[in-house]
Amino acid sequence: MNIIRKSPIQTLGYGFIEPQFQPSGKDEYYLRNRQNNSGINYRHLNAYEIEVLVRNRNQSDDWNKILVSDAFNPELVKNCKFFGLVRIGKLEPYCLEFKNLRMPVGLYNSTITSSDFGDNVVVDNVNYLSHYIIGNEVMLVNINELATTSHAKFGNGILKDGEDEKTRIWLEVCNENGGRSILPFDGMLPGDAYLWSRHRQDEVLQKQFVAFTSKRYDSLRGYYGMVGDRTVIKNSRIIKDTMIGTDAYIKGANKIKNITLNSTPEARTQVGEGCELVNGIIGVGCRIFYGVKAVRFVMASHSQLKYGARLINSYLGNNATISCCEVLNSLIFPAHEQHHNNSFLCAALIMGQSNMAAGATIGSNHNSRAADGELIAGRGFWPGLCVSLKHNSKFAAFTIIAKGDFPAELNIELPFSLVSNDVSNDRLLVIPGYWFQYNLYALARNSWKYVARDQRTDKTQEIEYDFLAPDTANDIWKALGILESITGIAWFRKNGKSGLESSMRKKGKALLTERSEELDDLEIILPNAENSTRQVIVKKAAMAYQWYKAFLDFYAAREIIGAFKANPLSTFNRMVAKLPAAGKINEWENIGGQLIPVEIVNQCLQQIRKGAIDSWGSLHDFYKKEGVNYPAKKLAHAISLYKQMHGVELNSNPNEVRALLQHSILFRKQVSDQIHATRAKDYKNPFRQMVYDNKEELEAVIGKLEENSFILEDRLHLNSYRKTVNNLLKK
Repeated sequence: MNIIRKSPIQTLGYGFIEPQFQPSGKDEYYLRNRQNNSGINYRHLNAYEIEVLVRNRNQSDDWNKILVSDAFNPELVKNCKFFGLVRIGKLEPYCLEFKNLRMPVGLYNSTITSSDFGDNVVVDNVNYLSHYIIGNEVMLVNINELATTSHAKFGNGILKDGEDEKTRIWLEVCNENGGRSILPFDGMLPGDAYLWSRHRQDEVLQKQFVAFTSKRYDSLRGYYGMVGDRTVIKNSRIIKDTMIGTDAYIKGANKIKNITLNSTPEARTQVGEGCELVNGIIGVGCRIFYGVKAVRFVMASHSQLKYGARLINSYLGNNATISCCEVLNSLIFPAHEQHHNNSFLCAALIMGQSNMAAGATIGSNHNSRAADGELIAGRGFWPGLCVSLKHNSKFAAFTIIAKGDFPAELNIELPFSLVSNDVSNDRLLVIPGYWFQYNLYALARNSWKYVARDQRTDKTQEIEYDFLAPDTANDIWKALGILESITGIAWFRKNGKSGLESSMRKKGKALLTERSEELDDLEIILPNAENSTRQVIVKKAAMAYQWYKAFLDFYAAREIIGAFKANPLSTFNRMVAKLPAAGKINEWENIGGQLIPVEIVNQCLQQIRKGAIDSWGSLHDFYKKEGVNYPAKKLAHAISLYKQMHGVELNSNPNEVRALLQHSILFRKQVSDQIHATRAKDYKNPFRQMVYDNKEELEAVIGKLEENSFILEDRLHLNSYRKTVNNLLKK
């Protein structure tokens, strides 16, 4: 049965902190007084003010518990019930207006328990307002319940005094069985979530992450909820145990419980109609609208949930958008897009710049033996229409997957590939380098648009959006070796020969470099790419090989130019001599969108184990330091790759550097031309044209090709690149 407790009416509004949890020598308001930094000097009501309040149909259990500022106007408080200690700031005869909501300053038609108010607030028809600190010029209109409990944690994965461990809130990311669970906390960055979700065998490291979170907060009971200055909340039902920043806007929400909702004047957060948010952290600048359901979640800054989206047990990275669909048990890095009602994402690690098409189904317990499967996708993951994938699967950066039901687990190590299910021939087809040849416009625009859309006001992590970066360059380098090997094997097999692996790879390299006609007759098989007995066929291997090599050369040229611009010297030869010597090719790890050498990551983890990095703040300082060091490390990486590929030490060979830079101008123009050409297909394809009556209507609907803003900007970058290189070479 329901347990209904009875207590004297005189206790209403008092005893917020249970006696056993109230520190000796402290009253129940000590944390409230610490939180309220409004600077308002409160005083007791005078006899005249009490008379006016009573005349205006206000009630209080003890008028001595109503404290006000010197600029308090009792005429602006009507038909309210007060319980406990209530403190009210300045009330002046103004009306406040926000988005066509115009209301007079004052407290009206509300029940208020033990709360503080800043200056010139609007509180009207709040049925139950309890234990909150309200900022200046806040508007609270038509709210059923706005209350805080003494054990409120505001979405953080912590425990309060006297609570059992089983009540702690965990986010079960990446895996449905909870084996990668992390504790949410206000300020959690994508890198934090990623590092914590990995290395699960390392008990010392895992305990340190829990300690970081516990250290960030105390276990005291009695914190009040807060509503920051200029926040507007209207026509909402239940808001409980929620910390709300300044300048937020909440309208028509059904339920917001155990939440930290960050908002600032520069990055305002909004919550719209029908939303239900429970046990979560919401970053600044977020948008949550129209029937969203989110439970046990973190939304990083400037992310969006819209149109009935469901986000459960998941971390959503910065500048990401999820609409209409369902996302469970996933860790999603910045710049993810998922817009369609019938897409489903579960038990996945998605490393950013990703896009989920309609009908895409990525879910572990729907296509594997148990609910413990996982999927890991590098940057630029793009499963197409109605794609169904089987867990466990893993994909290299910028993998696009054609429509189809893929029956077995996949491990695609070739980056920038198109993966297609050839059902009629019962085989899997992989076209590596597909993006370069057939849709360079979309690939380049992907990098450009996410830089343009990065609205973060806090850039603690240096997020990499360029499709050509250390992680993808390493994928390309590995792919070159794979292509050489499997091409050589295919040639030896076709010609009935046998040989050492080194001989096969040497033959494959020769065939791919020369783009030999013999390649047309080879069936190139990619081993260990699908967990099945059917063949995985690589198509257009020579095309991919040429693009891969060209982009690695351009990677070196681009980083050298960046270094020369950042540290100009009097002569070209002197600048070349300052380039770092080539070393080993470092492995890099995508830490929540920030690329860091694996060696450095391991050093960081060791510092965490030893306590040298002893808090989330210290770890965030590490991210900042690596962000500053990133250009230099990226340069060294590019030079090391160049030496591995060509056997040339660039810092002692200015003629090689000169030739590399001169050639990079030609390649940069080739890229620009390819961007234009791949977009021009949409204007020349007769099946695209047939829905328009004429060319004029086509251009009116999709715009003129020659006026495409991205293509025009790319041309400007090409000209700037050419000018920069030529000026450097003149030195």
